Amino acid sequence: METLKFNSSIKASREKIWDVLWNDESYRKWTSAFCEGSYAESNWNEGDKIYFLGPSGAGMNSMIETKILNDYMAFKHLGEVKDFKEVPPNEETEKWSGAMETYRLTQKGDEVELEVAVDVIEKHIDYFKEAFPKGLEVVKELSEK
Repeated sequence: METLKFNSSIKASREKIWDVLWNDESYRKWTSAFCEGSYAESNWNEGDKIYFLGPSGAGMNSMIETKILNDYMAFKHLGEVKDFKEVPPNEETEKWSGAMETYRLTQKGDEVELEVAVDVIEKHIDYFKEAFPKGLEVVKELSEK
């Protein structure tokens, strides 16, 4: 597995960027860069499950490992979801189960640096290298409005 990092400098408060990242309406907008119709189901509490889903009910089940309001969010990806149901672990999911995805907001002068790090298996590297910058551009646009 490889860890990819993506950064974006945003002229907005950490609170505004946090809201854009995790508010349902704006979350759906920026994650459409990965899959049109993407959304998350969660109560957004540290230690609880979160489901990253597409309109067909396919996606991932994960856990919110760390949540520090307006500062840091870490997801641990656990397994696959199909037809809105968790899929038992299999050879494919075992390749990436435990992968981390983190978001950190750091104040740098009058801008905030958003740093995303995501663990990716070989076959998805090109996809994430293309999709993440597009998604983060939407986060920047929505945050700077």
